[in-house]
Amino acid sequence: MLILLDIDGVMVPAKSWTRPELLKDGFPAFSAKATLVIKNLISVNCTIILTTSHKSNYSIEEWKSIFKNRNIDIENLKCLPENINNLSRKDEIISWFNVTLIHDLFLILDDDKSLNDLPDFLKVNLIQTSPYIGLTEEHLELARTILAKQSITTLV
Repeated sequence: MLILLDIDGVMVPAKSWTRPELLKDGFPAFSAKATLVIKNLISVNCTIILTTSHKSNYSIEEWKSIFKNRNIDIENLKCLPENINNLSRKDEIISWFNVTLIHDLFLILDDDKSLNDLPDFLKVNLIQTSPYIGLTEEHLELARTILAKQSITTLV
């Protein structure tokens, strides 16, 4: 399974009226709800692909450490390529899917409104969070529903 994961507005609620709590590594703390959801979604065969605008600011090992400091162990972690052409998140994801052969079940976890214009085959796998709240338990149920539909489609 693949999870394309944004950070701001998904793992870290984006509340402009308050500064997020920073942990010792200098990166914001993840919300407890988002942490619980991600921990419930990841498995041994899961790969997290970071789509966040922060993706190129840290190496994969640094990202793994950031997640580990927030009690999330991720074995398989990758990032979308650096966004040197300043593409929208939607165009970044479409470009990545155009050059990457995907046989796995996948989810896109993001708060970016440009993703409303994704092609249908991608949009049906999108869980769009409220940037002020981030990932919640309700999203976990939606994720399970989306993955179950993908499993059925894969079998047919």
